[in-house]
Amino acid sequence: MAKKDPVALPQIDVRPPNLVEMWQSTLHWFSLHSLQILIAVGAAVLIYTLLTGLRSLGKRLKGAPGDTLGFANVAGRAFARTTHFFMAMVAARLVVSYANPPQMVLKTVAFLFTIAAVFQCAIWAREIILGLVERRTSADESQSLANAMGLIRVLVTFALFAIALIVVLDNLGVNVTGLVAGLGIGGIAIGLAAQGIFSDLFAALSIIFDKPFRQGEVITYDQTTARVEHIGLKSTHLRAMSGEKKVISNANLLQKEITSLQMLAQRRVTFAIGIIYQTPEEKAEAIPAMLKEIVEAEGHIFVNAGLVSFGASSLDYQLNFDVPDPDTHDYFLSRHRVGLAIWKRFNAEGIEFAYPTQTSFTAAPDGRAIMPYPEGHARLA
Repeated sequence: MAKKDPVALPQIDVRPPNLVEMWQSTLHWFSLHSLQILIAVGAAVLIYTLLTGLRSLGKRLKGAPGDTLGFANVAGRAFARTTHFFMAMVAARLVVSYANPPQMVLKTVAFLFTIAAVFQCAIWAREIILGLVERRTSADESQSLANAMGLIRVLVTFALFAIALIVVLDNLGVNVTGLVAGLGIGGIAIGLAAQGIFSDLFAALSIIFDKPFRQGEVITYDQTTARVEHIGLKSTHLRAMSGEKKVISNANLLQKEITSLQMLAQRRVTFAIGIIYQTPEEKAEAIPAMLKEIVEAEGHIFVNAGLVSFGASSLDYQLNFDVPDPDTHDYFLSRHRVGLAIWKRFNAEGIEFAYPTQTSFTAAPDGRAIMPYPEGHARLA
């Protein structure tokens, strides 16, 4: 029995039609525009080289000596993060714009260029924003700033790349209206659920950037005077002058009137002084001048002094003076020295300090003042 020849099966092209069409059109384009393509490739190489030089310049500016957080350094940090993919797509986009390629090649390169440009802009914006934030807080090296910067990096990165992703999806033809609305509603729900946490968090960022006070400073709020020990993302820890530790939420602390005692150029001291009514007139008149001499001898700034009221058992004077540079001159020690100097000077001048006294008078039935004991008894005494 004769063998039959095998039937030759037709060759089937299993490649996607779009890729086949793209490949054939590209070959046809190369054959017709070879000179334009060579010129465009040369221009692309030149552009890529220029962008590489710009990237290298950014790296040099980033590590340049001097102000490590200057504007040139911040710009250098951004340019140093330029990706090779972005540089290649910039060159390719310019090539296809000049060389008149097939429509499918043009669309593919344009799409890849859009992705590269959008995400590269997000990277540049991230570096510039973080650099400016670090520049604004360069004087603060506390742990709270390190924690805040970590959180800021996460928030900035998430926000920028989320925007970049939405832009890319929009260029792909995806309807992003529902996505944006969903993100907005989800953000509102999360904000309402964690309202207290976010209020304290943003209050902490306000303290770190606005610097109403810093760690280590002595502040006064309400009736409390305390030293700031730690500024956290949720609360601030303080040490009261009496020794106890106080913890207050950042949002609650910023709602109060805060007085910082750390940056005072000078601090006011007030003394209330009472002398007896029997003080001679000339010595009572000379007291303001005496007080001025005492204050200036201690190296402080005399403000004023004088009689302010007639007390129940004393002539009441008030002295006001300023302690310059409280950081160098201890405030409490300065007040102690001035008080002792006043006491010594008054003792030397024979001026007596008043203290609460009471005099009792007795009267006869007709209203005449009489002694409370017989006169003979007084003589015997």
